Amino acid sequence: MADATPTDYWFYHLEASTLEGVVPGLLEKTLQKGWRALVKLPESKLAQMDELLWTFREDVFLPHGRDDEPQAELQPILLSATRESAEGFDAVFLIDGADIADMAGAARVMVMINGRSQDDISRERGRWKTLKGKGASLAYYQQDDRGRWAKKA
Repeated sequence: MADATPTDYWFYHLEASTLEGVVPGLLEKTLQKGWRALVKLPESKLAQMDELLWTFREDVFLPHGRDDEPQAELQPILLSATRESAEGFDAVFLIDGADIADMAGAARVMVMINGRSQDDISRERGRWKTLKGKGASLAYYQQDDRGRWAKKA
């Protein structure tokens, strides 16, 4: 599925909202575009994200699965702590410093930043600088105190 289309990196700096309050809505929009999504996160958060996506709202169903379960390749949203390739996915979400070695094929990568953690902010500034140095297409969105997103870069 790899093609010559460059991957866009969108950094989301959360201030007023939590990760749990933002990611399900972004995944919902991803599915509405007809995209397949990969959510890469630490092993310690896999079960929590799985549960969240089943229960975050009664009126929305986010079909998803984990890559350590049967038929993972059929899931429109795949949760993974180990995947190292974005092949087969249109959108990739990177949570808590997660990374993927091969982004070929992904149209967009959403890097989630916990604005309450200086470690998160520092780590993702480093990622931004590295990607900028490689000529990547970058966008940076930060929440205001009311939870609205403003494009800052």
